Amino acid sequence: MRKPKVGRMFLATCVGSFFILILYFQNISRSASEQISGWNSFSVKSGRSPLQTLQENDQLEQSAVQATLQGRRELLEETCRTHTRKRRVLGPEDLRHLIVDDKHKLLYCYVPKVACTNWKRVLMVLTGDGRYREPLAIPANEAHVAGNLRSLSEYSTAEINKRLRTYLKFVFVREPVERLVSAYRNKFTRSYNTAFHKRYGTKIIRRHRADPQAEALEKGNDVSFEEFVYYLVDPQTQREEPFNEHWERVHSLCHPCLIHYDVVGKYETLAQDSRYILKLAGAEGEVKFPATSKSTRTTGDMAAKFFDNISPFYQKKLFNLYRMDFLLFNYSVPAYLKLR
Repeated sequence: MRKPKVGRMFLATCVGSFFILILYFQNISRSASEQISGWNSFSVKSGRSPLQTLQENDQLEQSAVQATLQGRRELLEETCRTHTRKRRVLGPEDLRHLIVDDKHKLLYCYVPKVACTNWKRVLMVLTGDGRYREPLAIPANEAHVAGNLRSLSEYSTAEINKRLRTYLKFVFVREPVERLVSAYRNKFTRSYNTAFHKRYGTKIIRRHRADPQAEALEKGNDVSFEEFVYYLVDPQTQREEPFNEHWERVHSLCHPCLIHYDVVGKYETLAQDSRYILKLAGAEGEVKFPATSKSTRTTGDMAAKFFDNISPFYQKKLFNLYRMDFLLFNYSVPAYLKLR
């Protein structure tokens, strides 16, 4: 795909004092020649952190998994250098999606609709001091309860910088349009999501539906995908408030051009990438990453059907909205999108 030019996606802002101003220099200025070791070609030494294990095994012969992960990281770094015009200061709000496992020295940036419920369950097992043993035994709603897991934003500036320097940092990403359709299906087509219907559905219908019925305005439970797209690309939407995390861009949630992620996992290779991270952490004996249900997941073919009624004009506006995620994580434009 031809890479479109990207303007200044990251505006310089000052939050607090010089909060983590040295983050980039302390944490990101690693050599681009660093190599990631494969989960099936190294052993974890007792007492070593996951990051130390990764670095110590840099020189081993690379497996296919290692080569893939190194390629993702190098492409991410190169894209950041090409398209990021200004470095900015990170504040506490920027770090609330980073979950901390102090026992295993892990930092995980969770992205909704990219297996984040299961990763939170796994981290609850790893940090729960025996309270949890089986990830799937933890109810999904409990995995998202504030306080069950610690966010990096809860630590002092010194503690934050220490963890960013010494912990293994990882994130999981997904093809942006597929993730967006998954968010729509989950939040606007499920009858139990009444809070989303009230909070967002009523607003979307009021703003983007001609002659809405009184019941629709009250309940907001029948938002069409077309109306959802109109809402996303409407400039007024982002002027009013930030996007909800379920459809916010990954680069805005996890700041991959300011925080150096040691591993970029993908939803498309979820099982092998998750095994790799748990192996690095020396935790593969403590917990297994749950297998994903394929019966309900949103696929590319399924996502394509949602664009039958979306005009090329709005398809292009939507793509431009998520363009940086396509570039940073090396996703091709889906064949079903009409961008010309």
